[in-house]
Parts: sequence; structure tokens; C-alpha cells
Amino acid sequence: MGEHLSRPALVIDTPPTSNGDLHVGHLAGPFLAADVHARYLRSTGREVVFSSGTDDSQTYVLASARRKGITPQELSGRSWHAIRQTLADMGISLDGFAPYDDRYRASVLDFVGDLYAAGKFELRTVQLPYNERTGEFLVEGLVCGYCPICLVRSRGGLCESCGHPNNFDELVEPQSTMDAEDEVTHRAAEILVLPMERYRDQLTEFYLARESRMRPHTVQLFREVLAKPLPDFPVTYPVSWGIPAPFEETPGQVINAWVEGIPAVMYCTAFAAEQLGEGAATDDEHWRSERDAEVIYFIGFDNVYFWGLTHVALLMAHDGRYVLPDSIISNEFYELENEKFSTSLGHVLHTKDLLAELPRDLIRFYLALSAPEHQTTNFGRDALTKITGERLVEPWNKLAGLLAKAVADAGADGVPLAVSAAARQRARAVLDRFRTCYELDAYSLTRAAALIVDQLSRLTATAGIAADDRLGDLLFEVRALLTGAAPILIDLARACGCANRFEIEDTATVTPFALPAFDAAVR
Repeated sequence: MGEHLSRPALVIDTPPTSNGDLHVGHLAGPFLAADVHARYLRSTGREVVFSSGTDDSQTYVLASARRKGITPQELSGRSWHAIRQTLADMGISLDGFAPYDDRYRASVLDFVGDLYAAGKFELRTVQLPYNERTGEFLVEGLVCGYCPICLVRSRGGLCESCGHPNNFDELVEPQSTMDAEDEVTHRAAEILVLPMERYRDQLTEFYLARESRMRPHTVQLFREVLAKPLPDFPVTYPVSWGIPAPFEETPGQVINAWVEGIPAVMYCTAFAAEQLGEGAATDDEHWRSERDAEVIYFIGFDNVYFWGLTHVALLMAHDGRYVLPDSIISNEFYELENEKFSTSLGHVLHTKDLLAELPRDLIRFYLALSAPEHQTTNFGRDALTKITGERLVEPWNKLAGLLAKAVADAGADGVPLAVSAAARQRARAVLDRFRTCYELDAYSLTRAAALIVDQLSRLTATAGIAADDRLGDLLFEVRALLTGAAPILIDLARACGCANRFEIEDTATVTPFALPAFDAAVR
């Protein structure tokens, strides 16, 4: 940890596609994980910029808008507001949620324009799926088929299951996602690409140096991908939705939405930094090598290939101008009642609906405890009620009641109470365990949430039998627990004044403080 303390941290929550509001599956992955880490870093005194925005250029926006019978502009605009509100309501502590505007588009064109001018792209003739009825090329969210690597059903560009790319005509038995009955053939198109093989040695070196800050599934994917020739990364596509490509070789084409990723998060970083009063001359300034920022990605495994490989190659193509990501913290899928979230089939639970029923601390705790860190996990509405009730609400409310009664019986309200050296040592040990959960070498929301449960159980049992002379010890250790849990239980920690500093004073006394009770009643 020590070598990172002086570096500014850029926490990147990769921009969500703006084809609807966020459901619980979205929050259980990168959003909550990024928020908890950003809160932890701030509480240790680190300089942090935590940012996001929306990914409006994705063809998924176009496909969803067609199904809804509205324009993609209307859908993306409506979704931007809904997503921003949901993140705020869940307490996701973004420093800025950037708009998709002319400044955004200019940042993207500046980034790719510099690479084009430097001769980093090459013209390729490729075969793309083509809808004979509509007369349009099908890429990304407009086409589906079977992954050529794992033979699981996949959309174009990338397989959500195995994580491997499926460029151009590689999908097996391609179909239109709008109408499966449409005849899909293949037609030639001239597009610009980034030749990924140019960066093989640099990418290999990059990942070998960072394996300790990537989860095993991500490491496995990169080993598999780097074990064979790297496919060209498409820079432009002959489709109608996206930022128009200004290159003379590709008239009428747009920038591939996945190419936008890096300039997009640079722009999001700049926008968020401005909200913190840290303006810059250019939107990429915070990513410049001379700033030596620590870049931390939180991302779903289904997008790891793009964010962790093609985007890194785009950064490398700028010949040392930019820092490269230090850590890539991925997550797996989160299911709803043991089935995949599906907006189109109506199998979805939107976060705003859950927030209307329960306090957000309970939701954050359950999502942390069941986080899909290394394998697919499940959200269950009954399980949420049962687990939060039995493992958090009931023991916490019991502890709060016992301590309030003990303070009142001892007449100690407002009176400093003695804290033993043993209690101070126990408090430091608990905080060290939380720190291990929040540091990136072994980052785990699940273990942090389980630690809350274990320590709460210990303190509740101790409070039931403790003598009056141990009341100070108990209060001191409860404060340590709240300090460690603060990045997850944000409202409870704030109410107890434990949210801002990830440390406890090594003091021989503690003044009693009130512990608010959880209201777990369904609204």
C-alpha cells in the first residue's frame, strides 16, 4: 500500500449502456465495488477522483429503442437521468456523472484523431453479417449467434460467457436480434482497425506485472487470448448509430463504440475533477504520464477483453503519453431468483423499486455479502429479508439496546469511560482485517460483509454479559467496527460519526454515543 499513498487514484466505474435504468444486477457488480473502494481510499487520506457516465453509442441503445418504438436519442437521454438518480439514491459516491454531449464527442475524436494522424490504424476488408431485408450491416447488439470459442449463445463482438472476442464473420449461425426470421448473409466492408499484434510484447509484459491485481478468471482469459494471434480491433463500422468517423477512407461510417471507452473515461475523469474544483486544460490531462495517477478499473467479466486488452493497446499506441491501469477488479454475473436478469423477458428488479421498500444500508450489505466476485451468485428477495434480518438488523438492534441500557444504568451518559489496552489492541486488529478486505491485492466485499457479521456477533454476545467496568471497552470496539464497516453501511456509520477517517484514536477513554436502531420494516 505504501508506494501508492502519494499517487492520485482514478477509480473507474466503466460507463453503463444507456438503454434503461439500472437493475440490481448492475449494482451488485462494479458499481458497489467501486464505491466501497473509493470511500475507503478517501477515508485513508488518498486523493481520489471517482467518475462514470453513460455509453450512449452502443448498438444496444439502437436495438432497445427500436423495440420500444422510440428514437435512440430519446432512450439514451431518458436513461442517463434515470441511471444518475439510481446511483445517487444508492449512495454511489461519484465525484461526477458526465453527460454525453458535444464535449464528450470532441474528446473521442481528438483521441482517435491523434492515432489516425500517427498512422496507427490500417484499412482492412472484412466480412460482416448483413441483413438482406433491411440492407444494414449487423454488429455488436444487432446480431447474435454462437460463440466460435465456447459455442454458447452470444452477441456480436464479445462472448459474455467465455469473454473471448468474435470479430466480423466469426459468429456461428448469425441472426438479427431484431427479427430472427430475417435472412442474414455476409458482405465485404472496408473498415479501419488497430492491429493488435503490434502490441503483443507490451501487453504480455503489462499483464505479467499486474496478475496479482486481477482475479483468476481475468488472468485465465488473458493467458488464453495471448496464446494465439490477436485479432484486429475494429475502429470504424458501417452502421448508422454512433459518432461519425471523420476519416476519408471510411465515408459514412461511425467510430466503434468500444473504441470510445478510453477517451470516454478520460472525459468522465475530467468532468468529475471539475466538480471537485480540479480543472484541467484538456480532458485527458489527469491521465497524462507525468501525473502518475493510479488507475483502478471495476468491471464485469463480460467486458474485460475490451477494457483490459484492446483499450490498453489504444493507450499504448499513444507511445507513453498516458498511464496504464494498475488494477482490474472484475466480477461475474449476478442472477435474480436463480435466473439471468432479462429486461426483455420481464425478469428484472430495478434498484429504485427495492429502494422504495428497504433502507439502502440493508441493500448494500446484502449485495456486498452475495457479491459475484469469483462465480455467479444470486439475488433472492426472501433471502435478502432473512439474511439482513438475522445477521445484521436483529443483532445490531440488540447491541444498541444493551449498550443504551448499560449506559443509562451506569449513569454514564456524557461521561468519559476507561478503555483498556487490550480493547485498543482488539480494535486495531479488527480495523486491520477490514483494511485487508478493501486493499486491491485481496479486494473482497463478501469478506468485508462477513467480517461485519462476525464482529457484530462477538460484540453482541459480549454486551450481554459484560460488567460495567467493560462498558468503555465495548463502546470503543463498536466504534472500530463502525469505522471498518463505513464504506458499506454508509448511513449507519454517518449517524454515529464514523464515516470519514479509517482509523481509531489510541485513547484511554471513550465518551458514550448513541447507536441508532435499524428500521427493517418493508415500506
